[in-house]
Amino acid sequence: MNCLTLKKSNCKNCYKCIRHCPVKAIRFSGSQAHIIGNECILCGQCFVVCPQNAKQIVDETEKVRVLLQSGDKVIVSLAPSFVANYHGAGIGSMRAALKKLGFYDVEETAVGATIVKNEYERMLKDEGRDIIITSCCHSINLLIQKYYPSALEYLADVVSPMQAHCNSIKERYPDAKTVFIGPCVAKKDEAEYYEGIVDAVLTFEELTNWLKNENIEIDMETDADENTRARFFPTTGGILKTMSCDMPEYTYMALDGVENCINALKDIESGKVHKCFIEMSACVGSCVGGPVMEKFNSSPIKDYTAVANFAGKKDFDVLQPKPVKLKKSFSYIEHRLAMPSEEEIFNILRQMGKFKPSDELNCGSCGYNTCREKAIAVCQGKAEISMCLPFLKDKAENFSDNIVKNTPNGIIVLNEQLEVQQINASAQKIMNVRSASDILGDQVVRILDPKVFVEVLETGRNVHQERVYLAEYKRYVEQTVVYDKDSHLLIGIMRDVTNEELEREKKENISRHTVEVADKVVDKQMRIVQEIASLLGETAAETKIALSKLKETIADE
Repeated sequence: MNCLTLKKSNCKNCYKCIRHCPVKAIRFSGSQAHIIGNECILCGQCFVVCPQNAKQIVDETEKVRVLLQSGDKVIVSLAPSFVANYHGAGIGSMRAALKKLGFYDVEETAVGATIVKNEYERMLKDEGRDIIITSCCHSINLLIQKYYPSALEYLADVVSPMQAHCNSIKERYPDAKTVFIGPCVAKKDEAEYYEGIVDAVLTFEELTNWLKNENIEIDMETDADENTRARFFPTTGGILKTMSCDMPEYTYMALDGVENCINALKDIESGKVHKCFIEMSACVGSCVGGPVMEKFNSSPIKDYTAVANFAGKKDFDVLQPKPVKLKKSFSYIEHRLAMPSEEEIFNILRQMGKFKPSDELNCGSCGYNTCREKAIAVCQGKAEISMCLPFLKDKAENFSDNIVKNTPNGIIVLNEQLEVQQINASAQKIMNVRSASDILGDQVVRILDPKVFVEVLETGRNVHQERVYLAEYKRYVEQTVVYDKDSHLLIGIMRDVTNEELEREKKENISRHTVEVADKVVDKQMRIVQEIASLLGETAAETKIALSKLKETIADE
């Protein structure tokens, strides 16, 4: 399960991967998605839908280069869906291009598909099984092994076309190495788990990149061959198209898409299905809808038509191995985490703001189908409470509402038509508004002079901490008006500074009065000084005259 990895830096908490994962095999921790290997069925949907390309398929190109350098014959088993990925190319042109890369030869996996189809027909005729589920799709095999073990007895114990073909190649070329090339992620895991059959797996994307780097172009040249009916295998119902389907007691059906297959497996587990041959494919449209069919370029009708036009009407001429050589065993793969108790689930639901069933919106925005499933995932360490978008929205709104309601500053919000959209308690108090409902939706001119709002709206220049006097309310406020262009709203913030202003005026009055008193004292003191000086001047003059007269008198005697 190492073929799908994550680029952590690219994961942006969009939860798209978990929404599209049919078995919810993704764990979120530290705001990052992590694939849970023992739960994953490698359908590749997370890789396809990831908008940030955070999911990566492990590239085996270098591994194949090493095989080519070893000197051994390296032979390609090319998935029949190649005609849908490389429109206009035939097996001959693909062989020519791949040989330029150094491969010894290229054969069609459809050869192995014919061998598998023959074995299915033999099982129906000779073994009389009640239900047979095709085992060509490794993702479906993993789905049954991990999630529907009671249906394991119905899973055809037969190798996949890839394995049948690569075994055939190695029987014909004992020292050869085999490389499968196709549109599937799961085949990398299948090749790794069942050792010794397929030596490496490349996706079509890896092949395309390799050819591009080597400047090798594929010639658009098809080939016609009537003995190629198994080329239908990569389409929905393609296996059935190659079979005779002549057992009247059996019902033959084809299902594609994991969800459809899950519903069918539930019916099988319940005992509602009998005498049925079921072709199952994890991908919608089967392999031509695979996750690595040149990512994001799915064209169902065009792809099916390409395969149908390429396929012949008769089977490949194959040497059919004995049934024992085609056997493949499947066993239950334990993966389940302990189921939390009802109390634990309830505690998580309560933390998510879900106190009663009506609170459980089951919106699926977190990726889980229900709030209860999400709560179980949280208990199991697979999810985080913060993944609930309605919960985060309510939390953010409650937080902002608490700030708006409890701030001592008055806040008033207007739309571009200057209609009141929101007003908090502090603003109501400043402007003597009894209830917010009395003014919501009305023009702001009812309670305030709109001049400052009009100026901000027209000029786009915000006003910050402008002190004004609201004469009608006998209040001084320090106002800030901001225009939010994104939300098309005007936000007015008013700080009541009436007490500060009155206190300032009081201090100014006291200072003015003090100055006036000081001026009066100084004036009075100056008058006293002047009066004293005047008196001293008169006394000095009289004394001078008296002394002068005394002097004259003494002189006369």
